[in-house]
Amino acid sequence: MDMKQTIATLMYEHLSEQWNLEEIVARITPPKHEELGDLALPCFELAKTYRQSPQTIAQNLVAKLASVPLIEHSKAVSGYVNIFLNKKLVAEQILKEVLIEQQDYGNLEMGHKQVVTIDFSSPNIAKPFSMGHLRSTVIGNSLAFIMEKCGFKVVRINHLGDWGTQFGKLMVAYRLWGDEQKVKEHPIQELLKLYVRFHEEAEKNESLNDEARLWFKKLEDGDVEAIELWKWFREESLKEFSKIYELMSIHFDSTNGEAFYNDKMARIVKLLEERHLLEASDGAQVVQVGDDVPPCLIKKKDGTTLYATRDLAAALYRQETYHFAKSLYVVGNEQTLHFKQVIRVIEKMGYEWHEGMTHVPFGMMLQNGKKMSTRKGKVVLLEDVLNDAIALAEQNIAEKNPTLHHPELVARQVGVGAVLFHDLKNFRMNDIEFSLEDMLKVEGETGPYVQYTHARASTLLKKGNYNEEQLNRIHVDEEAWATIKFVGEFPEAIKRAYEGNDPSQIAKHLLGLCRAFNKYYGSVRILDDENPKQSRLHVVKSVQLVLCEGLRLLGIAAPKEM
Repeated sequence: MDMKQTIATLMYEHLSEQWNLEEIVARITPPKHEELGDLALPCFELAKTYRQSPQTIAQNLVAKLASVPLIEHSKAVSGYVNIFLNKKLVAEQILKEVLIEQQDYGNLEMGHKQVVTIDFSSPNIAKPFSMGHLRSTVIGNSLAFIMEKCGFKVVRINHLGDWGTQFGKLMVAYRLWGDEQKVKEHPIQELLKLYVRFHEEAEKNESLNDEARLWFKKLEDGDVEAIELWKWFREESLKEFSKIYELMSIHFDSTNGEAFYNDKMARIVKLLEERHLLEASDGAQVVQVGDDVPPCLIKKKDGTTLYATRDLAAALYRQETYHFAKSLYVVGNEQTLHFKQVIRVIEKMGYEWHEGMTHVPFGMMLQNGKKMSTRKGKVVLLEDVLNDAIALAEQNIAEKNPTLHHPELVARQVGVGAVLFHDLKNFRMNDIEFSLEDMLKVEGETGPYVQYTHARASTLLKKGNYNEEQLNRIHVDEEAWATIKFVGEFPEAIKRAYEGNDPSQIAKHLLGLCRAFNKYYGSVRILDDENPKQSRLHVVKSVQLVLCEGLRLLGIAAPKEM
């Protein structure tokens, strides 16, 4: 139940000269101190339009809200309308709504089944899937679920890094130092060793870089040996990547990588020429995209195309294939300029759908305060981290709950969930320091804490023989209000996550709900006395439903036992 929306609708007819409904909703917020009410609306911006003092406007609005059943009372205080909700009535309505809608609670309809393409994860072929790739992968996966929750049809795209000069380097390294059997046994580890060795040797012998460029040129020209090596590296890498995606329960609708667009870039160059957008610059060809942004480089002096050309081809292909209303690129913030240029070029080409294209940047995953580097071999492998987290979760289960059913499955859910939640609880633009120890704590702001609270709620429902059909027995304890309030605000958290492309809004909301519920659990004997028991279990069930759905939107499992 969206109380802010309900109250904003009541106020709208009196404030429509100044604000639309969404603007009123945005301005209704909880006061800093509980004694000032549950919600408040500042009236200072209204003074000029209505030619009255903020206090007079607030008093007029208070009068309009006097007969609203869901509001116990409201006050005009220093230019604010402070609203005190009828907690019993509101709580009962929230519980009924959640218990009737179940997992559909919080569904929003802004998408109207329009298509959203989400470009995320995008690891480089023949390089390890490191902790550095985690952020794009889990943020993009969560945004896909959030978009679906908001009524969009989502196309998940893994734009693999399967082209570029690094393949020339790998081919040279493999032909000089590679062992076919070793690569077959441990493809990513061996290819990484070869990649790192190439850079070490190239520092002493510059001619290796020339040889690498030559081999990449062979690949571009269709040389049989170069293509066979490239296909082999790609296939072996995809096998390894698929294990990691399976571990995290992540899937894609498309794995068309950079190579897929090789034959589609000439069309982009032709379209740019036809629209008279290409100009020469020091032998290269560029598109001017505004005084505030450097020109977008389309072709180098030697005639080769670049990332921008490829991303333009990809954008056009996706629009023609999927007819997207929105297209999100979940890529690190170091690529902000690149995407600004690409979107500006699409706009200059006359395509109105550029308005739906959005770069969703994020900060770095750090190790000891520094960026992880594949080139120097300073990398933490994501698969190792996930397996370590699962092993630690198994150990915790063996010590604390040795009789648990399906301990391997729960350990996997908890271990993987810990790694994912550690990332997603942070606002995406913040850098994150890698710490396996912090990820796995069962207390504090962690995934296991949220999962444990869900398991606690599930156990209570089982022990109490909860009957979810008894919706007529909803009686709310005063102690349950803080918990129910968080349950009621879940749709608003989803909306904030959607509007800001920010899954941390949901993660933070779940943490708040867990704290409130665990406090309620500690203050009320939920399973005592048959009469209030079922009513209290309605509160527990609403918490379980929101935690389960909230975790799902983050791409995390919700075990019923831990």
